[in-house]
Amino acid sequence: VAADRGTATFSDIANTIAGEMGFWLDDAFASGGSSGYDHKALGITARGAWESVRRHFMELDVDVQTDPITVAGVGDMSGDVFGNGMLLSRSIRLVAAFDHRHIFIDPDPDAASSFAERQRLAGLGRSSWADYDADLISAGGGVFARSLKRIELTDQMRAALDTQATALTPQQLISAILTAPVDLLWNGGIGTYVKASTETNDQAQDRSNDAVRVDGKDLRCRVVGEGGNLGLTQAGRIEYDRGGGRIFTDFVDNSGGVHCSDREVNIKILLRMAERAGLLERDERGALIEAVSDDVVAAIVYDNFLQAQILSQETSVSSKNLESYEDLMVRLENDAGLDRKLEVLPSTEVMLERAHTGRRMTRPELAVLLAYAKQHLTDALVASDLPESGFAEQLLMSYFPGPIVERFSSMIPSHPLRRQLAATITANEILNSQGVTFVSRLETQTGADAPTIVEAYRVARGIAGASARWRDIEALAGSVDADVLNELLAGVDDLVEDLTRWFIANPSDDPVQERIDRYRDGFEQLSSSIRTMGTKRWQNRLERTVARLVRSDVPAPIAVGHAFQVELAHAADIIDVAASTGRPLDEVGQLFYRAGTVFHLDWLERQLAALPPTTRWQRWASIGLEQELMELRRSIVERVLTASDNRAVDDAIGAFIDTAVVEVDRLNDLVAALRREGVSDTAPVVVAIRQLEDLVR
Repeated sequence: VAADRGTATFSDIANTIAGEMGFWLDDAFASGGSSGYDHKALGITARGAWESVRRHFMELDVDVQTDPITVAGVGDMSGDVFGNGMLLSRSIRLVAAFDHRHIFIDPDPDAASSFAERQRLAGLGRSSWADYDADLISAGGGVFARSLKRIELTDQMRAALDTQATALTPQQLISAILTAPVDLLWNGGIGTYVKASTETNDQAQDRSNDAVRVDGKDLRCRVVGEGGNLGLTQAGRIEYDRGGGRIFTDFVDNSGGVHCSDREVNIKILLRMAERAGLLERDERGALIEAVSDDVVAAIVYDNFLQAQILSQETSVSSKNLESYEDLMVRLENDAGLDRKLEVLPSTEVMLERAHTGRRMTRPELAVLLAYAKQHLTDALVASDLPESGFAEQLLMSYFPGPIVERFSSMIPSHPLRRQLAATITANEILNSQGVTFVSRLETQTGADAPTIVEAYRVARGIAGASARWRDIEALAGSVDADVLNELLAGVDDLVEDLTRWFIANPSDDPVQERIDRYRDGFEQLSSSIRTMGTKRWQNRLERTVARLVRSDVPAPIAVGHAFQVELAHAADIIDVAASTGRPLDEVGQLFYRAGTVFHLDWLERQLAALPPTTRWQRWASIGLEQELMELRRSIVERVLTASDNRAVDDAIGAFIDTAVVEVDRLNDLVAALRREGVSDTAPVVVAIRQLEDLVR
């Protein structure tokens, strides 16, 4: 039971009853209470939501921790989400806010003094805006009771709210605050204040705020942060997003609170096991839960960071892959009870229209799909054998804070929710890194089931060292352009997906860790030496990408890694061929990359990648042809090695060409013609592949 809407008040009562009844959860039945985490003290809900705010503003080239931002808000400093949120940056300039008692307006706030005053009010516990030091409010501002019949607007208030009115009722003034031209609208209160223009007030289902509610299209803030629940209707969010605003959803932004409850409950369950085994006293348990709170908070905030990051990535590319979202929604409708109308998701007809016009998915739509996709994948994994695997046990060990693992690691495999935990952690990890449609796309395109895809993904991620690559890129957030950051992240994502496809196509019954160990050293060796392996023309093409990224303030090692990692999609084939032939890994790598230039494989792959797929069939055709080109590259290299008689790489390729002069000439003539005429569909690539097959034969 998550502590929400006042239920935290009754946590101890609920837990006492559970204990008295002998219920297995004992005092983990309800989170919070006297022996749990105090969400307000931790500020966890606001801190999680602030990660969404930071991500939105990063895309606007604004650092909310250092750059001044104007804010309008719902709530007061005594509230958990509003109060904690308005203390997360000293650059906040709070222009206006309201709660159920007062309206606060500071037309031209001083960031430093207003921060200090907000901090003082938060420390009072039960403060209201009436406690704000009037001497610190800028000229023309003030605090007004909502019981007033009419509020006269000063010139400064009119300028800050950009209104021509000289006087407004409190309700009208609140509407003006909601639509003020500020950087951020921070919702930390209770109530639904924004709907879509196509909705009625009845549909918002919050009669107490009918008089102040505004439409999404009328919001003039650049970003909305939803620390509170149900502040906007889903249709209102979508309308605001379509108008150029940046918003996710409440259940993404404020998920930190529920996540904190989840972790508290799972820790309590584990420590209750330790108590029953005589390894821990109840008093000591409380101290241990408190001692690991920093670890818990860090994990939660990072999860919010990742959710905002993947939604940002998805938004930037969704218009290019709309059929994958349509396929996912159909799958979820059939298997997971998705109701598109209820969730305000586009119909099949609307998706077809978007495909023709190039319109992207909105952030609130993607947020809903991310939630459904995670739950659907979790359910599939719980029903499989995967939660019993070795790597699932490793995930459980990483889930619990270090001090708890050090003392009670032997008990973690016996956690009664271990299967559900392993499945949930896995689903969260995969979709937060690879995107909403990753699993559903691979299911459709490869025919593999979800557990098979997950295992292949874990092998691919481990071999590629993807976690370290992602961390290095994430550390650049705020110091490089958001589009560049997304490009770098997508590069790692694409590498992991390419390797995942390889391991799906080359299955093994060996445990995940054994497969990682078999390929990882070779992958690292190729990664460190790949820059020198291909032809000069190949190197120059990739070095241009390095130079462009360095000019965009990307550190040189990361720029090099990004530019050349696309070629590591061949790494598993290179490692296999080197092992089967006994030839040095670098030598086989050189053959793979030089063959790509000599036999035009690289050029053909780039033409396929550049084709704009207008239907799923065209995308599938391109993916199939890419796989054929990869297999042909391996076949050509194996033939070259067979006939090489231990010659040097370039001599070996030359010797192979001498044995197939006619076929090579035909291939060269065909590619020359394609270069002149251009490749506008997959047909020319099919013809080229047939020529390559002749060459291999």
